[in-house]
Amino acid sequence: QVQLVESGGGLVQAGGSLRLSCTASTIFGIMGWYRQAPGNQRESVATITRTGSTNYADSVKGRFIISINIAKNTVYLQMNSLKPEDTAVYYCNRGGVALGFWGQGTQVTVSS
Repeated sequence: QVQLVESGGGLVQAGGSLRLSCTASTIFGIMGWYRQAPGNQRESVATITRTGSTNYADSVKGRFIISINIAKNTVYLQMNSLKPEDTAVYYCNRGGVALGFWGQGTQVTVSS
């Protein structure tokens, strides 16, 4: 089974930055970061292909940057200008169509 391990979350003030990391036992053709806030459905935040093509949700465009290091089997999410509405548990998974299971995620809390 594919292993997905997310890290890097924490508590940050609005306007601050965090960098999330995801180490995956398998890097798929497209990898993605997702998030789920309390009471909300899980949503896609950003995706990246193995060749570096990226796509972002409108809510994070211009603030978040997804990157990938295939040699390290790691996907990153640089989050800048954080807002309280970015508060959620962040997960990585296959992009496009997620796998049927998820890692433990990493909590991001943005205080106002």
